[in-house]
Amino acid sequence: MKRDFIIIGGGIVGLATALRILEAKPGKQLLLLEKESSLGQHQTGHNSGVLHAGLYYKPGSLKAKLAVQGLREVVAFCQKHKVRHEQCGKIVVATEPDELPRLEKLMGRGVANGLKGLRKLSPEEIREIEPHAAGLAAIHVPEEGIVDYAGVVEAMAKEIRALGGEIRNGERVEGLKEARGIWRVETSNDTYETNQMVVCAGLHSDRMVLRSGMKPSAKIIPFRGEYFMIRKERQFLARNLIYPVPDPQFPFLGVHFTRMVKGGVEAGPNAVLAMAREGYTWGDINIRDLGESLSFPGLWKFMLKYPSICSYEIWRSISRREFCRSLQKLVPEICEDDLEMGSSGVRAQAMSLDGALVEDFSFVEGPGILHVVNAPSPAATASLAIGRHIADRLGLKS
Repeated sequence: MKRDFIIIGGGIVGLATALRILEAKPGKQLLLLEKESSLGQHQTGHNSGVLHAGLYYKPGSLKAKLAVQGLREVVAFCQKHKVRHEQCGKIVVATEPDELPRLEKLMGRGVANGLKGLRKLSPEEIREIEPHAAGLAAIHVPEEGIVDYAGVVEAMAKEIRALGGEIRNGERVEGLKEARGIWRVETSNDTYETNQMVVCAGLHSDRMVLRSGMKPSAKIIPFRGEYFMIRKERQFLARNLIYPVPDPQFPFLGVHFTRMVKGGVEAGPNAVLAMAREGYTWGDINIRDLGESLSFPGLWKFMLKYPSICSYEIWRSISRREFCRSLQKLVPEICEDDLEMGSSGVRAQAMSLDGALVEDFSFVEGPGILHVVNAPSPAATASLAIGRHIADRLGLKS
């Protein structure tokens, strides 16, 4: 049977897109295909569980717009479906004098992006919120929070099915072909047809663009982020979320402290090249994935641009002592014995040929098909807004 819509990818962005399409066009036949045996197994299931408020993103960018909008939508969704969440707030802390101007710039971005309740903190005010944090100044972001993304995924899937959508797990897409306006999707189990397809393939998004006969706008380079857990009796060191001021010399946020919605406090992540697109440890090596990364000229240009930081990230990955030293900039009392091995995740980061990381959400579109090519953090927070944006692009405004 031919469907009206097929969504490829059962992460949170694919699910949110399916949900928004069905809300806009109730009664349409929609099928979501996921290669794993259950939903949300990769970026969705391995992230830190933070509700990002949109402080960092360039005003006017899709990230800025959809993060702020998406935060409010996902909070409302969690309230409606009784998914565990909490807008506990976070502080972004400047620990060095040269970080103070960057902190001011962040404050300006947050105001421009429409965040509510932002305020500058003195060292004394920092300690009122986080008694064990140290800094020269900070920004308090009260809308930031924590959430059970697995619970969000479960609730989204339930809602999709209630609206008449179909979800099939264990369906690895092996072929995409278009003929006379109809897309034919060949999977490991079956063949499906549709007039409109949306591909939310995350770590494999560029490959899916190629498979559909189109040219990717960028290359996906997988970066692994590793976390430590703070041992139980020392979790008082971080009440909620403590972040550093991002280093402009490196395009990631830096290690930070995150209280988790199900309990516990984790610290991280770093950012190292993963040797497999789904490589969550140093031992996970996929020759094809690694070969594609190392043969991409943009990656070498990126590493030549940031040689000391790239090598430091590797050193910090293998040295617990160095990881701890980074954390001590924010919370001086933390010590190496406080850290226990935690989880890790892999970020699907789009990179251009010149070695620049694609900062904004990006898409590749053709007749009857739309690919979500770049949707790294804060895509989980922004997922419902991304889904609405995609539905709008397909002309499905409800």
